[in-house]
Amino acid sequence: MELLGDLERGFAAWIYPNRLLIGLVVIIAVAGLAVLGWRRRWDLVARHHPGRTLVGLAIALAIVGPLGWYLGSPLFLSSTVDEAPPAVAAEATPAPTPSSPGVASPAPSAEIDPASPATSSAPELVERSGVFTGADEFHFSNGTARLIEVSPGSFIVRVEDFAVRNGPDLFVYLSPSADGYTDGVVELGRLKADRGNQNYEVPAGTDVSSARSVVIWCKQFAVQFATAPLG
Repeated sequence: MELLGDLERGFAAWIYPNRLLIGLVVIIAVAGLAVLGWRRRWDLVARHHPGRTLVGLAIALAIVGPLGWYLGSPLFLSSTVDEAPPAVAAEATPAPTPSSPGVASPAPSAEIDPASPATSSAPELVERSGVFTGADEFHFSNGTARLIEVSPGSFIVRVEDFAVRNGPDLFVYLSPSADGYTDGVVELGRLKADRGNQNYEVPAGTDVSSARSVVIWCKQFAVQFATAPLG
C-alpha cells in the first residue's frame, strides 16, 4: 500500500497539474497501439488462442476492476452530511429563594458592603478555529474547522461549509503540528462525508492545549488531503 500511496502523491504532484497534456499523449499512444495491432493482425492471434485470451482478460479485469473502482470511485462519488451545531453548556443562574408564607421578604439594601467577596463566574469555555486548505491542487479543500469546548473538559471538532477531494479511506485527526499529520495525532473518526457540516467528539482526557490543526488524512495510503491550522 505504501507504493500506491507514493503513486497517488506522484499523481497529485505531477500528473494532475499536467492532465490535459498527458491525456492527449495517452490518446495518441492508444491510437498508435490500435494501428500497430491492426497492421500486425493481433486480432488473428487472439482468435487462434481464444482460451488464453479469455483467461488473460478475466485476470486483468479481476485485478484492475476492483482496484480501479476502489481508487477511482471517490473522484466522482460525493456525499453530504448536515449536522446541527453542538449544544454548548451555559452557566446556570441560581433561582431566587422563595419566602415563607405570611413572612414578608426583607427589602433589598441599597448599600453594598465593600468588604463582601465579589460573585465568582464560571471560566469561559474555549473555542479555536481555522480555515481548511488542500494539500495540493488535486487534494482541494475549503471550509472552517472549530474546536469547541461544549462543557468543561469536553470538546467537539466541528467542520462547517466543508468540502474536500473525496478519497477511499479518509479520517479526521487533531494534530500537534500546524502543518498537519505527525506523530502524536489524535484520531477523531472516519470522515462522515466529503461535504457539509459535521461534528466529531474529541476522546475524553485529550490534552487539546497541544492541538495545532485539524487534519483530513487517508489512512490506507498515508496521504494528507487537507489541514486547518487552529488559531
